[in-house]
Amino acid sequence: MLVAVFAEVDPVKRLEACGQAPGNVCRFVFERTESVGMAEFADWLTGTPLSILCVLVGAWLLNRVVRRVIKRFAARIEGAQESGKLDKLRDRTPSIFLDTGGVNMRAAARAKTIGIVLRSVCSGVIWTFAFIYLLGALGLNLGPLLAGAGVAGVALGFGAQSLVRDFLSGTFMIIEDQFGVGDVIDVGEAVGTVEQVTLRTTRLRDANGTVWHVPNGQILRVGNKSQQWARAVVDVQVDPKADLERAADVILAAAEEVWAREDAEPDVLERPEVLGIEYLGPDAATIRVQGKTRPGAQWRVSRLLRVRIAEALSAAEIPIPPANFTRPLNR
Repeated sequence: MLVAVFAEVDPVKRLEACGQAPGNVCRFVFERTESVGMAEFADWLTGTPLSILCVLVGAWLLNRVVRRVIKRFAARIEGAQESGKLDKLRDRTPSIFLDTGGVNMRAAARAKTIGIVLRSVCSGVIWTFAFIYLLGALGLNLGPLLAGAGVAGVALGFGAQSLVRDFLSGTFMIIEDQFGVGDVIDVGEAVGTVEQVTLRTTRLRDANGTVWHVPNGQILRVGNKSQQWARAVVDVQVDPKADLERAADVILAAAEEVWAREDAEPDVLERPEVLGIEYLGPDAATIRVQGKTRPGAQWRVSRLLRVRIAEALSAAEIPIPPANFTRPLNR
């Protein structure tokens, strides 16, 4: 029955609708409707629009899958850090998530940041290729377009060298965990607490409240004063004619008292030590005392040290020069 119906289809009309090499969809629609318009529309619909739809859907699905995989991987690293199981994953983890020192307190935060960066990069690459495929599906000649884009990219690259350098420097800073939000760093002219880190700039606030915006590409070296551990250092000046050995003993005893205080004990890591005389002159003798503390606590512990040492020297009747009692370091 169907064969007889198909035999009755006018071959001239089918040629008009579908051409010399008819597609399966065009033939199928024409043989069932005998409508040239419907056959032409079906042939057009399964051509360019279907190709565009497939590219868009494929890119969207691929982007979702890749982003979800990266997100789950970063969440796995973060969860392992929180549960104390990160050591078991290190043999199977890329080096960008590994320790940068003896104490790794920000592995989970780094994993989360790297996950965000990787998702953004993968999305950009996927949709860029999808856009190129869409132009090809629309029938555009991609040869001259890609050649022009290459020339424009070279010109833009020369004009945006500093921007590219900032992004590359920011990427390596995040990967290597050179510093993070809340760290006190020294980047040359600017010294302060990091408030924000992006791929392009680093924002920090100094002790006077000034906010510094430093392009990552201009950071040639970084001094991190609050990563892993720190050291409270106090230089004490006494009269050079005083009993310096007794002065050192008094300073050490005062430092140990500070280390035993309830408000300082959570922040100190090792017993304090007196290194000896750092400077000896006609005006003063400088005795240095130091102790290991938690990162960021060295300044508060140093202030406690100065107060207690001043009281101890006064009680021991050890004279100090009329100049400044101590020379604070870093802050």
